Amino acid sequence: MHKFHPDTLAIRTQAERSDNREHSAPIYFTSSFVFDDAEQARALFTDEIPGNIYTRFSNPNNSEFVEKVCLLEGAEDGVAVASGMSAVFTSIAALLKSGDHIVASRSVFGSSHQILTMILPKWGITHTYVDIESNEQWEKAIEPNTKMLFVETPSNPSLDIADLRFLGELANKHGIILNVDNCFATPCIQQPVAFGAHLVTHSATKYMDGQGRAIGGIIVGNKELIKDVRFFARHTGPSLSPFNAWVFSKSLETLSLRMERHCSNALALATRLQANAGLSGVKYPFLNTHAQHELAKSQMSAGGGIVTFEVNGGYDNAKKFINSLQMISHTANLGDARSIATHPASTTHSKLSSAEQLAVGISPGLIRISCGLEHIEDIVWDIEQALKS
Repeated sequence: MHKFHPDTLAIRTQAERSDNREHSAPIYFTSSFVFDDAEQARALFTDEIPGNIYTRFSNPNNSEFVEKVCLLEGAEDGVAVASGMSAVFTSIAALLKSGDHIVASRSVFGSSHQILTMILPKWGITHTYVDIESNEQWEKAIEPNTKMLFVETPSNPSLDIADLRFLGELANKHGIILNVDNCFATPCIQQPVAFGAHLVTHSATKYMDGQGRAIGGIIVGNKELIKDVRFFARHTGPSLSPFNAWVFSKSLETLSLRMERHCSNALALATRLQANAGLSGVKYPFLNTHAQHELAKSQMSAGGGIVTFEVNGGYDNAKKFINSLQMISHTANLGDARSIATHPASTTHSKLSSAEQLAVGISPGLIRISCGLEHIEDIVWDIEQALKS
């Protein structure tokens, strides 16, 4: 039997066609679903039969979106939620309890840092931070009550790389969960499940949407773990809008094509900027100057769509650079068709102290560029003219 490529499955996977014979899946804008009879209602509520009851629990659009991401990631099951941060929080809170411990890379998104340091401790869940690239630190940080390893790779915004194969083996050795935020890579260029991850989270708002239109998140992975995640989500309510699920599902049809352009633009930009005298450093996983270049190539098929660089002159010149851009957007997002510039120290990671920022490679002059789908010469032109300013 012919096995279809994941790119094809992202296009051809669809909710069951209705009697109206639609070619493209409709939007199921309904809060609830009608029962055929009292017995069906009873059986649905006791989970004896599959089916939709209430959109907070499930919806055909959400199910289609989940099925596609599971196919792309090689995961057994999944749950769609209202945002990327909802995915991160739900993937942790559904599975841990008071007294449990997490080992996490200190290079995490600002809101993930807030969850680990400010929210989870209220419930008696502790954490230990390690340097993402230090396998020795990961292993030494595991305690008898450690229940989860949490990592985002490449990291935001420092683009450091975790050794997923090592972490998968470490998690299985100790019988703990490996939870990977795969937002920066997307399943098109990295599949953490293949390296031993038990859970994978995404902010669907980013590359999965790709046009900055909708907020959403998703958790996929081991079906037994997802069963607990689904129970938690069902009763705490971080449900994804059917409309947003429909947007994400349709956008997945072009994800692989878009990622090719994001990645080629990013590599070309990073290569060009290495010679720019206004910068003291350029970072991109597929540049051979990246300290983990070989590791990145061993677990990613491309380097992703994000480039970071250090503007000479610190924050003052970084601010002048941002304000001098003429085409590139200045907004709190990434993975868009439109290129975006961000100053992490003053925005996305501003809740970290100066010492915490420096510990994860965020300096006052660091700029993060999310390379969009514009022509590369226009992206380069705008950055170079802003640096001259």
